[in-house]
Amino acid sequence: MPKWGNSLGIRIPKLFAKQLELDDGSQVEVIQEGNKIIIYPYVKETLEQKLKEINKKNLHSEIDSGSPQGNESW
Repeated sequence: MPKWGNSLGIRIPKLFAKQLELDDGSQVEVIQEGNKIIIYPYVKETLEQKLKEINKKNLHSEIDSGSPQGNESW
């Protein structure tokens, strides 16, 4: 495996890069799961996209943070 500075470099085959729409300079997310390394194309979600993921199963109730401790106005 080639070195890139103090790190190891990984080459992504052209076919994979094309299928995943990766170009020179594309950002990816690298995670470790057990003894595997998984590389995902990084996709920045907008606030609207994140809000669409909220549903009854993942929506939590209000959180009580206690009484005001300073000059907060409620």
